[in-house]
Amino acid sequence: MRGQTSGRAAPTRSSEEWKGARRGRFWVIAIAAILTIAATASLGRWQLSRAAQKEAMQAESEAQSRRPELDQQTFLSTDKGSDEMLRPVRLRGLWLGAQTVYLDNRQMHGVPGFYVLTPFALEGSNQTVMVQRGWIQRNFQNRTQLQPVQTPAGLVEVVGRIAPPPSHLLELGKSAVVVPPDAAASSAAASSSASGTASAVASPSVAAAAMAAPEGSYAIRQNLDLEAFRVETGLPLRTDLSLQQSGSASEGLQRDWPAPALGIERHYGYAFQWFALSALVALLYVWFQLIAPWRKTSRAPHG
Repeated sequence: MRGQTSGRAAPTRSSEEWKGARRGRFWVIAIAAILTIAATASLGRWQLSRAAQKEAMQAESEAQSRRPELDQQTFLSTDKGSDEMLRPVRLRGLWLGAQTVYLDNRQMHGVPGFYVLTPFALEGSNQTVMVQRGWIQRNFQNRTQLQPVQTPAGLVEVVGRIAPPPSHLLELGKSAVVVPPDAAASSAAASSSASGTASAVASPSVAAAAMAAPEGSYAIRQNLDLEAFRVETGLPLRTDLSLQQSGSASEGLQRDWPAPALGIERHYGYAFQWFALSALVALLYVWFQLIAPWRKTSRAPHG
């Protein structure tokens, strides 16, 4: 009897137990599907809100660029550069060619090269502003051989728009500063001609800093921090903004500046992906939890 009892099959679940298990699994899957749909839809809405914010920023930037051109006196009295970003401006002063910087790995029309930046001492003031003058193509055989750039001596007028400080690229470790021999020689010549004029158009501190700064010691760089450059050169440099020179190509420089990349299209793409995932989860839930069981039940023989 014991052998027969131990050899019997385990008792099967009752129909009520099976119904309860199926009901519990149904609600677990339903709750998981609802939470997933809610989370993915929320992420999609967040991406849409980010796109709307950046579209508003773009519209504000375009409106700022259409504002009347700032004159020099108004620019000099501007304490907060962020209030005037992208606004056109016309300045008069002196190029400090000895402190020209070439920012490496910058592209224009997909071609790698350098952004050329030169400090500009403003006439009749104790201010210097860094000007992003334009772009030159890289020499692919010799990185330190720079294309010639003309830096006019004496008083000049520069037209451009107020821009943030130069953007920073990813830099692995501390990059070595390369001094192109041709650039150092031309920089020294520009400094000697400029320093004679500096005392007449700018304050004595600007002229002294222009003459005292080491020539050609920081020509090619990966990035430029204006605060550090101000300390390095001793120039009374504004660090809250720069000037992006506008106009057609001249002085060996191209000025087809790329528009700021706000990534609006990327946000719309991410939103589409999140909403598509939300719709997919909803379709899978409806098919496997509602339609498939109903079809199975309708095809089962009725006795």
